[in-house]
Amino acid sequence: MRKPENWKELTWREKREWRFNRWRAAEGVNFESAEARAKHDARVDRLIKAIKLEETPDRVPIDIAAGSFPAYYAGYDLKTVMYDAGKMREAWLKYARDFQTDMMPNGGASCAKVAEYMKTRTLKWPGGGLPETAALFQFVEEEYMREDEYEHYFKNPADYILRKFLPRTQEVFAPLAALGPIESFMGAGQQLMTAAGAPEFKEMAQNLLKAHEVSAAWGKVMGECFKACREMGYPAGGGGGGLAPFDTVADMLRGTHGSVVDMFRRPEMILEMCERVLPVTLENAVRNGEMFDSPLLFIPMHKGDDVFMSDKQFERFYWPTYRKLLIGLIEEGYVPQPVVDGTYNRRLDYIKDLPRSGVAWVFEKTDMALAKKALGGIACICGNVRGAMMATHTPESIANYCRELIDTCAPGGGYILCLGSSIAGNINPDNIRAIIETGETYGVY
Repeated sequence: MRKPENWKELTWREKREWRFNRWRAAEGVNFESAEARAKHDARVDRLIKAIKLEETPDRVPIDIAAGSFPAYYAGYDLKTVMYDAGKMREAWLKYARDFQTDMMPNGGASCAKVAEYMKTRTLKWPGGGLPETAALFQFVEEEYMREDEYEHYFKNPADYILRKFLPRTQEVFAPLAALGPIESFMGAGQQLMTAAGAPEFKEMAQNLLKAHEVSAAWGKVMGECFKACREMGYPAGGGGGGLAPFDTVADMLRGTHGSVVDMFRRPEMILEMCERVLPVTLENAVRNGEMFDSPLLFIPMHKGDDVFMSDKQFERFYWPTYRKLLIGLIEEGYVPQPVVDGTYNRRLDYIKDLPRSGVAWVFEKTDMALAKKALGGIACICGNVRGAMMATHTPESIANYCRELIDTCAPGGGYILCLGSSIAGNINPDNIRAIIETGETYGVY
């Protein structure tokens, strides 16, 4: 569907309705049967009604963040599917066939070979820094930006990213650290051309080409999986919406320790960095979202929870730029779907200060009764079956917990039954079935 010519003149609700209609239309999808098409339409309408808060759907929508479980369910492990695209596809599609929910299943895995060729320092995975039996990957957080380098970034972001950030986070780019400042319009090209003849730059180019080839082949298989799932009747999944500006600084640049220190020692620097990160994040999220039929934009949230920072710190450092990001996405017709790691019991009064029905919040440990009281009639809430529960509870206790969630959160609509954190490793498949069966039977309006 082509955007209306008067797009900039539309209200955010009109833009969102256009995106909802594109989601419903599923143009180009060759459904495998009339039943698959009917499932798709019912799922999309169910989700839209929950998001818009305008009328209750037939039942609560269901979404399960499968994590690495599909690999084990298919008889493999995480390492296997991270190195073998064929087995990754087999596991993903088997999971999608056997556990039917309302959202596109996320049974895929990232490609370990790409990380190897890029010599990434920000990630560990089974066989790549973690034991081969590990059931999850791990982000490696360090102070990739030094405390005295804010001004360098402010002065010349591109130069900083090329000569400082990339070599520190992906070793394949190590030769870039030896370049002089990339500031001159004429001199930059000359410097790069001269450096290209050095052996280390040739090796960098070779590894980048290998990473590209592997990534393209992996992406082709991922695309085939998305296509197959849509043909089964799953709605299109959403794209990534980036990070909250403070999370970008605290996760990717200064690390947890550095960001805490900066809130006390150099608060103006971290505030300015958040303001500078904001427009870049918004522009990338809007552009990347156009590649997907779904209006949902996934935003993982880390450092704003009740434990990490005080209310005053949240008010000053986290919420202002994050709210601007959410408003910017809403104004483009998207539905931000923030996934709140940790607890937001004390943050609920802040996050309700957004346009009605503009956001769908996914909570991990937040008290859902408090969330319903604060956000009911204001925003769609999702959650909060925790991934750890899936590994430690019985199907009966999972079903009981889901019934409690439905009793608490579903009245009046605006609720999606889902996991607040993804599954790691091999669990009892009946625990997943318990969520689906409870939602489909007990969650009926």
